[in-house]
Amino acid sequence: MSDEVARILAAAAHGEFPPPDGTTTVVPQPNPRDAGVLAFTAHSVVFTDADPEWIRAELAATSSDPLAASMNPGFLMALMARTGRRMNTIDLLTVADALPGAPPLELREIVDPDHPRVARALKFRDEVRVWAADGGLVILGRGVASRWEAAVEVDEEVRHRGLGRALATAARHLTPDAVVWAQQSPGNARSVRAFQAAGYRPVASEALLVAG
Repeated sequence: MSDEVARILAAAAHGEFPPPDGTTTVVPQPNPRDAGVLAFTAHSVVFTDADPEWIRAELAATSSDPLAASMNPGFLMALMARTGRRMNTIDLLTVADALPGAPPLELREIVDPDHPRVARALKFRDEVRVWAADGGLVILGRGVASRWEAAVEVDEEVRHRGLGRALATAARHLTPDAVVWAQQSPGNARSVRAFQAAGYRPVASEALLVAG
């Protein structure tokens, strides 16, 4: 398996991005599960085992601004058809540095592998761990190219009280890596605001292609 995606992400986490030259880098999948597209500033990365020449031809034929072609619905539909995969949405990809010490939030770990949130997370991540707080959850697991990813959930009745930000911050304390990643749907403004308030930096847009 290729480690190109892991190297690109590790560099981006430290502010070293692909050159903003309007080109697209095509690299193999890091593993059989993970395929998709990353769009940085004026540079895209397509990670798939599909033929690179076919990808470049499809991008060139896409009816859009060339800088936006990799996230154009027409290209993504063609890529899904070519690979037999599906996608859920285009996410905002963010990253934050790890923080020392225990989270300043009372958490209890959920160890039941049949818990619905654990089972759902295992479809997309490895080494999943889930912690519960009063009114919410924080989830950690290894996602694309084995990066550590965080997700949070806040119960409707306790929203607008800062719990989402607190859970996102807790993930920075809980991650075993130097950084932790998180994806937010751009339209979910509450989630975007919560993660940015917790110190997560926007890095790219990301479209993941899911097998099956």
